Amino acid sequence: MTKETPDLLTFGETMALFMPQEYRGLEGAASLEQSFGGAESNVAIGAARLGCSVGWFGALGDDPFGRAILKRIRGEGVDVSRSKLVQGEQTGLMFREAVAGKLAVHYYRKHSAASRMRPEHLDLEYISGCKLLHVTGITPALSDSCRETITAAIAAAKKAGVKVSFDPNLRLKLWSIEEARRVVLPLAEQADYFLPGWDELKLLYETDDFNQVKAKLDRLQAVSIVKGVEDKTIVIENGKTTEVPFYPAEQVVDTVGAGDGFCAGFLAGLLKGMSAVEAVRLGSINGSLVVQMRGDWEALPDWTAVERRLSDKGWVER
Repeated sequence: MTKETPDLLTFGETMALFMPQEYRGLEGAASLEQSFGGAESNVAIGAARLGCSVGWFGALGDDPFGRAILKRIRGEGVDVSRSKLVQGEQTGLMFREAVAGKLAVHYYRKHSAASRMRPEHLDLEYISGCKLLHVTGITPALSDSCRETITAAIAAAKKAGVKVSFDPNLRLKLWSIEEARRVVLPLAEQADYFLPGWDELKLLYETDDFNQVKAKLDRLQAVSIVKGVEDKTIVIENGKTTEVPFYPAEQVVDTVGAGDGFCAGFLAGLLKGMSAVEAVRLGSINGSLVVQMRGDWEALPDWTAVERRLSDKGWVER
């Protein structure tokens, strides 16, 4: 077991991923590529590639998929010492295909090992030793016990003075918007960094009036990072609003993983001592590089690739 806690910790469900080559449909596919994906493990890998000390933990089935996932995440330099392979339980599966030019994802995750996570599975001392805990709204949507687990993890972090980052990552296939509001909004109130998308905020706050949404965000203790407001990200900190334009992508191949790439870059920026606005710039660069290759996490860049673009004088915040 690792004695020292990494600077950044995150946890949640990671699933085995299968997809046809070259964006074909599943019905007509003669073979499938195998990979894996999960919002939290994607962020962990992304931050590790940017030179950060990172840990990811979760529950996987003690099956070929779970074992392969754990080995690959560990191989990316992420500490997985608190992750568990659970005998007799299964790793969640997802299948991705292209349908009428759009990506569709089919999930087989009911009763997965991850959905059975409980508060007693947490290493509270491990959590208390990090600098930043990152969680998403996917985990509490999986089950009541997962909801209790994320609440316990945040409580442990807050008690130890650890900063908490929260990305709502709404998945309305997992729960209704009404149920999501009841859980996500209280979690946002506990966060130090709140990273919603603009479309998510419109659903959560039931309005598309930015001024009304901003008034609600101003009441939070968190620095709010609102993604996808036209062609920019908006940083709301201590009542001040700063607009940061998207970093342009030379080509767009696959938008899957862009949000996780942004989040990884943002958190890495914070750990490198950047301000929230500077960290958003880093996140935007990271996200722009991710969409230029295919895959959930495979396209996440290393620090050298991102650092070269940070000095781009033609791209400044407004």
